[in-house]
Amino acid sequence: MATLKQTPSQTVGPYFAYALTPQSYGRVGLGSSTMVDGATLGERIRIEGRVFDGTGAPVIDAVIELWQANAAGRYRHPADTRNDRELDPHFTGFGRTGTDGQGAYWFDTVKPGALGDGQAPHINVTVLARGMLSHAFTRIYFGDEAAANAEDAALQGVPADRRGTVIAERVQTPAGTVYRFDIHLQGDQETVFFDA
Repeated sequence: MATLKQTPSQTVGPYFAYALTPQSYGRVGLGSSTMVDGATLGERIRIEGRVFDGTGAPVIDAVIELWQANAAGRYRHPADTRNDRELDPHFTGFGRTGTDGQGAYWFDTVKPGALGDGQAPHINVTVLARGMLSHAFTRIYFGDEAAANAEDAALQGVPADRRGTVIAERVQTPAGTVYRFDIHLQGDQETVFFDA
């Protein structure tokens, strides 16, 4: 009987963007950077930032996915059975986009509500890029949610000097509310990544 061996690991890509972010190739994808429509409930926000490698160079072919609760703090998922929180039929809570030639990305979404279980309002982020053996997970917390952030067990588990890497700051622009969130895959400013 043959001994089974582990499948060798290999990096993501180089063609993953064609399948995961087909909008740039003229095809319709499962998710996009526009997560809201005219009837979506809640405060409209834009999440924008850039992805950098360990040397500070922009990552021009990363894929960023967001998964979040709606404005009432409820996920559109069968496991979220909290019927006391409204389910917004105009919000799936999922978005996906690729970075551009400067490593930039953006999402138009709503600010998520608190989940009511001690977690501060946050957005779950998955990052894929060429050269990575596995995707990375992080969260976006909001700088204007200081009291809730102070009670969030996951955020408090991050060393104090590194928490800023997962907190987006609010900026009012003529176009609306923007939260800046740069992602550093390695280096001195490396974003804190979580186990799945």
